[in-house]
Amino acid sequence: MRRSAPLVLLGILLLALNLRPAAVSVGPVLSEVRDALSMSAASAGLLTSLPVLAFACFGALAPLLARAVGVHRVTLGAVVAVAVGLAGRAAVSQELPFLLLSLVALAGMAVANVLLPSLVKLHFPDRIGRVTALYTTVLAIGLTCALVLTVPVADAVGSWRAGLGVWAALAVIAAVPWLGLVAHDRNLDRTGTRIRFTAVARTPVGRAMAVFFGLQSLQAYVVFGWFATLWRDHGYSAGTAGLLVGLVAATSIPFSLWLPALLARTPHQRRIMWAVMLCYPLGYAFLLLAPHGLAVPAALLVGVGSTAFPIVLTLIGLRSRTPEGTAALSGFTQATGYLIAGVGPFGIGLLHDVTHGWTAPLVVLIVLMVPQLLLGDYLSRPAYVEDQLPTDSVPS
Repeated sequence: MRRSAPLVLLGILLLALNLRPAAVSVGPVLSEVRDALSMSAASAGLLTSLPVLAFACFGALAPLLARAVGVHRVTLGAVVAVAVGLAGRAAVSQELPFLLLSLVALAGMAVANVLLPSLVKLHFPDRIGRVTALYTTVLAIGLTCALVLTVPVADAVGSWRAGLGVWAALAVIAAVPWLGLVAHDRNLDRTGTRIRFTAVARTPVGRAMAVFFGLQSLQAYVVFGWFATLWRDHGYSAGTAGLLVGLVAATSIPFSLWLPALLARTPHQRRIMWAVMLCYPLGYAFLLLAPHGLAVPAALLVGVGSTAFPIVLTLIGLRSRTPEGTAALSGFTQATGYLIAGVGPFGIGLLHDVTHGWTAPLVVLIVLMVPQLLLGDYLSRPAYVEDQLPTDSVPS
């Protein structure tokens, strides 16, 4: 499929652009959505939790679907689900259909999210770092655009429905390259290799990668879910607080373009891991000292720390030998990791309510960086999930 490599790369990049709007675009217009649909507080809480639940539940199915149906066909189906879900929820007028269609979009996003590392391993095995850098950068751009542009689009048209629905058009565009790729599909088990979810769970690399992924995702979900409130509580307007969160997302863009490629080619992966991850506790320390006065440097540091996400996606490809191993490791890592991450926004919000402040939540986030640093240190050493599979599950 060498001749189709440019089409695959275009498909991967357009796919990455669509992997966050379904999750974050509703946040900026949540008040308007709740008013229009008479949505209860419980339903609103469920809506904000759906991304993590979808990643955990549907992401785990992605390797199985890719083996049974073909990785390109499943990817196309995932993009179509995103488009249908986003367009549908922007048109409905009742709470339940809105939640169900949101779940459809998020399910497609979750499946595609898991398959991306295996697509890179399959088509670009010698350029994992560079291609991962490209798609994680585009992913960060999609995240930033969804956070920053949803409200202006809604205001320009005069309806929150337009602010949410516009992202469906982007998903339709992303489906086009995959229409041309399904004719050249392959099932991930045609080589005879089949690595089960439970087998990955029994490997040190699999367990370490899942917990590391969960802890870094926990940090990110807390930041994007609660830091606008933190800055508003310390004197910033809603608009400025939103821009500060946007600054966190925007800061990750250039680092997402640079760090994965550097990580893939350097023998000093440990140094990169520590340098990136220490930015999180340093940024939190700034917020403990002066949450208003040091807001901008704190946002910049936390933004650098958030590039632990493209780093762990790169490591998934580097810690597996085959596309099948990458798909299995990615599925286990993300399904388990997002279950861990789901505790974060709820727990930090509860702690904030109980303590009536942000000191205790920030201290907890700093403490949680300790195991993340240790796991990152372990994963910076060369190892492969296929080499650690239990002998009773090694594929013939």
